[in-house]
Amino acid sequence: MPEKRRVKARLTHALPPLHHALGGAVLWALATAASALLGLFCGGWQTPHRIGGIVLLFAAGGALAFPVALFAARLLVPQRRAEAAFAAAFVSLVAATLGLTGGLYALQYRLYYAQWHAPAFTKLWAIEFAFTSAAALYQFAVLGVRLYFPGGFIALFAASLWFARRAR
Repeated sequence: MPEKRRVKARLTHALPPLHHALGGAVLWALATAASALLGLFCGGWQTPHRIGGIVLLFAAGGALAFPVALFAARLLVPQRRAEAAFAAAFVSLVAATLGLTGGLYALQYRLYYAQWHAPAFTKLWAIEFAFTSAAALYQFAVLGVRLYFPGGFIALFAASLWFARRAR
């Protein structure tokens, strides 16, 4: 029974304050959206009417990712060492941001291709769903991740420093 209490206490301690989670989500969404916008403009994007949707996708992914990453970083570093806190925040923000933004991209990709897929919850539908999602995640990894550089990397470094300073 004491082990359950310890786990519960650690999970409770890892929950970030609401104002940090919400404020950070807004700032992280703005940073990821600005990074995507900068990447699209610098890359000579050929369809400017699609820029808004992509920037919104990156903003939504960032907004969803920050609270998850903050919780994960706080869970990983209970002892409050600055170096460990920086590393935990860095890894958590990368994983959550790429995972959730890639997941949102895969959902949008799946919605587009759903019109050509088999009826829902059939064996063929499951195969099509899996392969369409895998193709979307691959496409995001190849084409989408580069939109986080260099602006997103700078924001990632700054957010990780902020977390490390708060951990002390």
